[in-house]
Amino acid sequence: MPRRTGLLLLPLWIACAPAAFAASPPPAADKPACEVWQRELSFARSVQRHDAAAFAGHVMADAIFDANTPQPTRGLAAVRQHWAAFIAGKTQRVDWYPQQVVASGDGTLAYSSGAYLFENLAPGAKPHYVTGRFATVWRRAGDGAWRVAFDGGDAGKPASDADVAAFHAGRQPDCPAAASMN
Repeated sequence: MPRRTGLLLLPLWIACAPAAFAASPPPAADKPACEVWQRELSFARSVQRHDAAAFAGHVMADAIFDANTPQPTRGLAAVRQHWAAFIAGKTQRVDWYPQQVVASGDGTLAYSSGAYLFENLAPGAKPHYVTGRFATVWRRAGDGAWRVAFDGGDAGKPASDADVAAFHAGRQPDCPAAASMN
């Protein structure tokens, strides 16, 4: 008998569903996700601009980098030391951008993942470029700013000129979820 009742209500549900879905607001997590999207881009810019202070401003004091490895780097001071060559940009460079960001319902945690490009500046370096994937967990700090709590990534693979071009072409400066919030 319940089956028959469900079948009787199906036409009503089909008729009302499009209006209900069209009227629903975007998920509450879209705004925090877009904040983290922009914060991830800002984090990458801090390295591109060789700005160690800005880099540190994106990282929690108790952050863990290389979190997916047997010997992670723990704490802001150790992370800054480990990233000093990247930030200086004289022997190696790294660039990255998000391709996905999701935030918790309460807007205090977020996960971002995307692509990175490593460049070894040593003459004749083999490989010269490496591309890979990263994943970062962000936590909203007491001052409201999003900061990295955990960061990790894969070892990457040697990249061809076509891979490097694809990396650059893949960057989206705007959060994809922002369109659904307008």
